[in-house]
Amino acid sequence: MGSFTFWQRWLVAVGILLVIAGLGIAFLTGTSLFQRVFDDQINPVYWESKTVDGATQDFQQWVYGVLGATVVGWGVFLAFIAHYPFRQRERWAWTCIAAGVGVWFVIDTYLSLSTGNTFNAFAVNVPLFVLVLVPLWFTRKTFD
Repeated sequence: MGSFTFWQRWLVAVGILLVIAGLGIAFLTGTSLFQRVFDDQINPVYWESKTVDGATQDFQQWVYGVLGATVVGWGVFLAFIAHYPFRQRERWAWTCIAAGVGVWFVIDTYLSLSTGNTFNAFAVNVPLFVLVLVPLWFTRKTFD
C-alpha cells in the first residue's frame, strides 16, 4: 500500500506533529484549552476532583513543561531520521525508529494502565503508536 516516499514523508509529518504537540504541552499547561483536553481526563485519575491546589498546579506546570520538551525532542529526532537516513534506506534508521517507538510504547502504556490512566494509554499512546507502526510495516521489505 502506497509508495516508500509516501510512508517516509508520513513519518516526517508525524515528527512535525510531535513537535507541535510537545510545544502545546510545554506552553499551554494551565490554560483552559489544556484543561479541557488533558487535565480533565488525567487529574481525576490521581486526585479526587478535576481541580487541584496551587502547589499541585505548579508541579504540573513543571512536569508538563518537561514532558512537552521531551516530546519536542522526540519529534525532532523522528523527523530528522525519517527525512535523511530513512529516506536513504539506511537499515539502522528503520531499526532505530522501530526500537525507540516500541520501547516507549511498552513502558509508557504499562505505567499508564498500571496507574489507571486509560486516557493516556488509549487516547494518546495507541494512536501515536499506530501512526508510526503503519509506515514501518509498509516499508519493512525495503530495508531487508
